[in-house]
Amino acid sequence: QHGQCTMTTASQVPPPVLVRAVELPSSDHRAVIVSLNRPEKKNCFDLQVVHALSAAFRDINRKVQEQQLQQQSRGNEEDDGGEGQIAAVILTGEGSSFCAGADLSNPPSPLDQSSDLPHHLYANPVHQMSLCPVPIIAALKGYVITGGFELALACDILVGDSSTIFRDTHVKFGLAPCWGLSQKLQRRVGPGRAKMISLSACKVKAQHAYDWGLLDELVPADKVAHDRALEIADHIASNNMTMVQRYLRAIHEGGSTDLAKGLQRERELGIAHYIEAVGDGSTFEGAKEFIADDTRPRSKL
Repeated sequence: QHGQCTMTTASQVPPPVLVRAVELPSSDHRAVIVSLNRPEKKNCFDLQVVHALSAAFRDINRKVQEQQLQQQSRGNEEDDGGEGQIAAVILTGEGSSFCAGADLSNPPSPLDQSSDLPHHLYANPVHQMSLCPVPIIAALKGYVITGGFELALACDILVGDSSTIFRDTHVKFGLAPCWGLSQKLQRRVGPGRAKMISLSACKVKAQHAYDWGLLDELVPADKVAHDRALEIADHIASNNMTMVQRYLRAIHEGGSTDLAKGLQRERELGIAHYIEAVGDGSTFEGAKEFIADDTRPRSKL
């Protein structure tokens, strides 16, 4: 139902996003694990990944909403919310990194991703994540860069291991954020630290990220973020799921009172910037040249 874990042959192209459900031991509920599946590209996302990720969350949202309707029809508001429900989503990446940003050989249109038109929001993964009725837990490792940083910030709980490195390179390459980084980061770490991170384009390593509140939990060396994320999902699932979803909505709505205006402003800035940048044809050229430069220092990740 949820999985795309099929065997592939040399002639088959692996799915860009893997989706599978796992049973949680402390309840009859499940977690859905959504994994970016381009490990050879450090899970950089192209247009296909963006469409697949959006579709995955649309499907999860639909299933949770169907569960809510079934629960309401039973009228069992005081029980545990029904059996076999999706209790949480875990977003992660295959291989050594969560997501190193956009694949500039075939990036999603920044104008489309900045748009709030319904047909663009339909294929906007961060928007679809914002509609998810259950908590999204990010299981982070390796690179969490620019667009990948924004995907992480779209999650409710961020768990990372010691290899996790955050970096916002928008200003380095003259790009505008499309998925809320300029607004969400400062709400996690404060405006001063957000400016330091985004305006310097410097790396933020795992311990620093945890100390600043960017990571909610830094797992010890003998554990991996994926396993800890499953433990958190299991704790969530052991509670009343009706109240979990209502509480999550209350937190989202309370925290987004001014965020909505900020996100609208970011979209306006992004559209204005990309109309100008696309017009002169240089949108991604600086970033492409940086990536192709064989003389620059390389990470061992």
